[in-house]
Amino acid sequence: MRLTNKKLKQLNRSAAAMLAITGSTLAMAHAQTTPADAPPSQEVATEASMGKVVVTARRREETLQDVPVSVTAYSAEQLSKQGIPDITALAFSLPNTTLKASRATNSTLTAFIRGVGQQDPLAGFEAGVGIYLDDIYLARPQGAVAEIYDVERIEVLRGPQGTLYGRNTIGGAVKYVTRKLGPKTDVRLKATAGNHGQLDGVLTASTPISEGARIGGSIAKFTRDGFGTNHTTGKGNYDKDLTAARLSAEFMPTPDLFIRIAGDATQDDSNPKNGHRLIVGRTSGAPILGNVFDTRANLTQALGHDQEVKAHGVSALIEWSMSPEMTFKSVTAARKDKSYAPIDFDSLAVTDFHVPALYKNKQFSQEFQVTYTGDRLQGVAGVYYIDANAFNIFDTILAGAVPTSTFTKGDIDTKAWAVFADANYKVSDAFSVSLGGRYTVDKREASVLRQIYFGAAGSPGLGNAGAVLFRTDTDFTRGELEREDKKFTPKVGLAYKVNDDHNVYASWARGFKGGGFDPRMNVVGGRLPPAQARAGYSPENIDTVELGLKSAFNGGRILTNVALFNSDYEDVQIPGSVAIDTNGDGKDDSFAGVTTNAGKAKIKGFELEANARITDQFTLSGMYSYIDAKYTRFIVAGVDQSANRVFQNTPENSANLRAAYDIPMPVMGHNGRWTVSANVAYKDDTNQFETKSLLDQEAYTLWDASVVWTSANGKIRAGVHGKNLGNEEYKTGGYLFPTLGFEGTLTAFYGNPRTVSATLEYRF
Repeated sequence: MRLTNKKLKQLNRSAAAMLAITGSTLAMAHAQTTPADAPPSQEVATEASMGKVVVTARRREETLQDVPVSVTAYSAEQLSKQGIPDITALAFSLPNTTLKASRATNSTLTAFIRGVGQQDPLAGFEAGVGIYLDDIYLARPQGAVAEIYDVERIEVLRGPQGTLYGRNTIGGAVKYVTRKLGPKTDVRLKATAGNHGQLDGVLTASTPISEGARIGGSIAKFTRDGFGTNHTTGKGNYDKDLTAARLSAEFMPTPDLFIRIAGDATQDDSNPKNGHRLIVGRTSGAPILGNVFDTRANLTQALGHDQEVKAHGVSALIEWSMSPEMTFKSVTAARKDKSYAPIDFDSLAVTDFHVPALYKNKQFSQEFQVTYTGDRLQGVAGVYYIDANAFNIFDTILAGAVPTSTFTKGDIDTKAWAVFADANYKVSDAFSVSLGGRYTVDKREASVLRQIYFGAAGSPGLGNAGAVLFRTDTDFTRGELEREDKKFTPKVGLAYKVNDDHNVYASWARGFKGGGFDPRMNVVGGRLPPAQARAGYSPENIDTVELGLKSAFNGGRILTNVALFNSDYEDVQIPGSVAIDTNGDGKDDSFAGVTTNAGKAKIKGFELEANARITDQFTLSGMYSYIDAKYTRFIVAGVDQSANRVFQNTPENSANLRAAYDIPMPVMGHNGRWTVSANVAYKDDTNQFETKSLLDQEAYTLWDASVVWTSANGKIRAGVHGKNLGNEEYKTGGYLFPTLGFEGTLTAFYGNPRTVSATLEYRF
């Protein structure tokens, strides 16, 4: 990263301020004489109550400070008090993590952890970061930007995951844990109102129906006007219209048997989310709009449908305690989603570069696992199976001397199974050794069709029955595109408890992600050799060595988690699309997928998370992370281009600092406590692709603040939350095709502007 003088001064000032605050924090915390286990002055939990956080990162309950894994956990209490709206907001307090809505969508997730991730949501591309809902792996990113409601906690694990989780994920895992139903009738209501016309409501209720059975559910509605305006349609841009629901039934026929049947559904009826042009129209001279959230896009439908995302799933969980030490678990799940996505690349009131698209995904998964928890030996062993299909069709409609519509269809099946085990043995009370292994078989079968039609009215596949076929560039049916990848991935770990307050650990883990087929491949026009197309792209592998220290100081008033990691990343899968000249006239007239295995990369970094209780009322928490991610081999047309390539969605430095103060104070005769908090987050320069471009985002800082009152009995909570109070404009993605169409495409998408909301939560 090349730092300008201005940026260097800004980073130095930020670092100096954080160090000064941290130094004062440590001094004050060490001087504090109040016992760490002193009870709070009221019944309600406070920001300063730093109790033990229990996580299930290793498939068994352990405290956050004891588990020898890089994991960050957020409780429902934390999420509520900080007014976290959805999973993407967590990225600003997570080390070396990027979570964001993908370009041109509200609900598709782009996730990167420690430089490893996946930006392209098309069929055929596996996620680099696994998203789990109650142990259920979500195979596709569509609908994964979930609003946060009805959760017990969220856990984020960094580094390869395979010996503990059903599906192998090479970069890390994000795990939603929903709460189990309580033994008494419980009804909760949460309402939110904010600027930009925000109105949200969540109703949650559960009740026992017999001594061994309980039912419950939640229904939620999230709405917002646009941050900007579509000057062509008059509708809001970046609006929200989302409905979500969950239902579950839990049965306990015996004290040793627990069964949960659950279902969830989400529907997103928001307007199409369109980008902001960064260049003047090449032919029309259309000027750049003043508001980055405004657009002139005119594409409103795909296959005759307004933009719409539907997702639903059902699951069955069985937990059987076979003995005090051994538990059997079965997790069965099925999910489906469908997205109609009218994507206007050019963001102008003309048909210059349009991509109406349909995505359909379905999956079935089954996992069996056995956990053992003895005095010396603890571990988990399991088998996992997934059968998933990802299907997409879209037209690429381009203006030109001869307008064309290129139809692309990708239909890809994934069948994978694995056996995995992970065991931890306590050699002594202080020293333990863990060994794990996973054997994975990933099988892909695909069909890909790419056809060019004359005209800008679309192809028969997207509703234009009268379209005239010009040429078929790619036509692979099932049986022609098949590959099977097999891999054994081990893990070794050592942990040493220096004393009750300090735990040191070291680990080595190998991660693996299977190969596949690019559904946008262009064999004729793009001159991709058929043999190369049939082979697809290869699996990627990563070896990660990590050294960590988890510490507590001053009777638990200061908690710190430090990790150093070093990764060797090979055969990195780089999906992308480029403008191409299909007729040899020297002008780009289409685009095609170009997915390569980049070669090799080195990734090393440092992560620090800290939490200090200054007094019983005042806490400071913070995070700092650094990452050095470089390609050491990146072959393009036989030439190593590693010196000219960068890692996408991986800022070199990230930092976060949060201060919270609790003030006991009754309101309207109810005893309670005010919590006043402020948060500042810093992200370094961020590249959107593997090559630098105008879409890259310079370093930026976000400021948040909240004021929350919670009643002593925990039944009432009211708060005001301000996000991005400095109204910082920062890019999160975009499209870069300046040579296509008459106007050229260079459009950017942005993170949320300043928002202010008021929330009221009531528990009956």
